[in-house]
Amino acid sequence: MRLLRLPGVYRPQADTWLLARALADTALPRNPRVVDICTGTGALAMTAARAGAAEVTAVDISRRAVSTVWLNSRARGLPIELLRGDFREVLRDRTFDVVLSNPPYVPCADPDPARGRDRAWDAGFDGRSVLDDLCTTLSTLLAPNGVALLVHSELCDEQRTLRMLRESGLKASTVARSLTPFGPVMRGRAEWLEEAGLIAPGQRVEELVVIRADRIEQ
Repeated sequence: MRLLRLPGVYRPQADTWLLARALADTALPRNPRVVDICTGTGALAMTAARAGAAEVTAVDISRRAVSTVWLNSRARGLPIELLRGDFREVLRDRTFDVVLSNPPYVPCADPDPARGRDRAWDAGFDGRSVLDDLCTTLSTLLAPNGVALLVHSELCDEQRTLRMLRESGLKASTVARSLTPFGPVMRGRAEWLEEAGLIAPGQRVEELVVIRADRIEQ
């Protein structure tokens, strides 16, 4: 999928396409209402729209990202609702049949990375400054029998994600894995990651995981 991308917007990479493949392999509710949180270029939102979603909403805190999705969706004639802001605020009181998210998850020295283009990937020392909020919010975002798919690196503690989702009342499991070489951001801070004990000396690959969460209604 060729996409326009304004400067500073996250370029779709291996994590994006791993999540897209997991979406294609997942049995979803019929004619689902879908939200793509931390949408970036809108790659996942457009994948869902082209797969037959009844409604698609794309959310990002970045003005440039939202503008990028507008350009890409209009170029393809895809009706995608665009929301700019913190997903916890702009999606309040709304529910969806499918939640997709490729959030920022790269560990960084700044405990609260909230400014500049680096916020598209930087996520605090443990890589969970957005993931934790997402895990605690999903149970309210999912409609009955809704499904969520999240992607992140092994560096961010897969088991913590599963535990948080289960503690919020969701069924959770890891449904896809893929080893991939470090991208440019990870390569650029490999020495810091080694010094921080987040990767092994000389490690230049990471495992990406897709985690599924279901809101089961009896």
